[in-house]
Amino acid sequence: MGGGGQQTDRITGTNARFSTYTWEEVQKHTKSGDQWIVVERKVYNVSQWVKRHPGGLRIIGHYAGEDATEAFTAFHPDLPLVRKYMKPLLIGELEASEPSQDRQKNAALVEDFRALRERLEVIALMLVWYFGTGWINTAIVAVLMATAQSQAGWLQHDFGHLSVCKSSRWNHLVHKFVIGHLKGASAGWWNHRHFQHHAKPNVFKKDPDVNMLNMFVVGKVQPVEYGVKKVKHLPYNHQHKYFFFVGPPLLIPVFFQFQIFHNMVSHGLWVDLVWCISYYVRYFLCYTQFYGLFWAVILFNFVRFMESHWFVWVTQMSHIPMNIDYEKHQDWLSMQLVATCNIEQSAFNDWFSGHLNFQIEHHLFPTMPRHNYWRAAPHVRALCDKYGVKYQEKTLYGAFADIIRYNTNLKSHGFTFKKSFCSELFLYNMKQH
Repeated sequence: MGGGGQQTDRITGTNARFSTYTWEEVQKHTKSGDQWIVVERKVYNVSQWVKRHPGGLRIIGHYAGEDATEAFTAFHPDLPLVRKYMKPLLIGELEASEPSQDRQKNAALVEDFRALRERLEVIALMLVWYFGTGWINTAIVAVLMATAQSQAGWLQHDFGHLSVCKSSRWNHLVHKFVIGHLKGASAGWWNHRHFQHHAKPNVFKKDPDVNMLNMFVVGKVQPVEYGVKKVKHLPYNHQHKYFFFVGPPLLIPVFFQFQIFHNMVSHGLWVDLVWCISYYVRYFLCYTQFYGLFWAVILFNFVRFMESHWFVWVTQMSHIPMNIDYEKHQDWLSMQLVATCNIEQSAFNDWFSGHLNFQIEHHLFPTMPRHNYWRAAPHVRALCDKYGVKYQEKTLYGAFADIIRYNTNLKSHGFTFKKSFCSELFLYNMKQH
């Protein structure tokens, strides 16, 4: 057997006297209903406790009559808490002359292993400190979370269009899971908005995506209309300036956030509400452990803030710079092509946009799986060429720049509201005569 061990300290806060035992005495208590174990040289009678042990009764019984120190430390992350529960079970300790290990175990190996564990714990604590919840690390986490949320958005879009599973039922079910549990939104709300957009893209009063709630004016018709009617909710000739502070940053964290919950409650979408709540429960159970409630809310909104930029630029680059007007009753292909453009294909563009760089093909064939868009594109282009329908494809940079140029044009290309009002008033008076 190994060398003799040191007498352990008495438990603080108690005057009880405990016996000392030899290994021979401890090893007599190994049967069901009479089981002792040794942890850190202290002897515990666990005969009755095994029935209440959270880890199960058999695992303790496997160490009856033995030193269970390594198993004890291996299975319990919060050792101080577990030791409190073990105090009533303490009946004594090993005699000073007894070794810390039983049955001729290699004392040097055991001690070296304990030293190794302590070193690894120190390293782990350093890693937690170094890669903890500091500003830089949190910023990296936020970027990763925003990326995951954006990609989950493209994924739910696929399921929402019934383009993944063969069964519509499975598409609808997984759509609710992805948009509800993974993103905290409503499948019913998304269907209501998005299918209208596909049915009548860029058509006033029919496409919700061009209903800007008087925050912005879009197209060439609406600025003139607002000028004639003297609609002055905001200084629209300056919207190219405030767009960057109101549009991309606030669409998801403010407008969509409010609209989603209002829609679920007002329309009785209770299944969607349960899915949505499950997202928030999961999020706050996880991140309040690291940041507390206040900073978890801040992190949540910062992630939504970044995701909102991603979403707005990708979804608007294919539609907002295109023609926006009232209903013209066009055929399906012409209606979609006049309101939609593509972005050139690349591995990055495919990933970044969820393959919505093929927006034309997606709008023409909404249920087509996204990996087939590139195959359909040449055929669509050929048909457009045959009938003289303009098929537009831009670079990613060019598409983003067109959004900026589009907003700026309200001021520089004659669509200011004073000019619109004067010119339309003149034409109106001419018609009356």
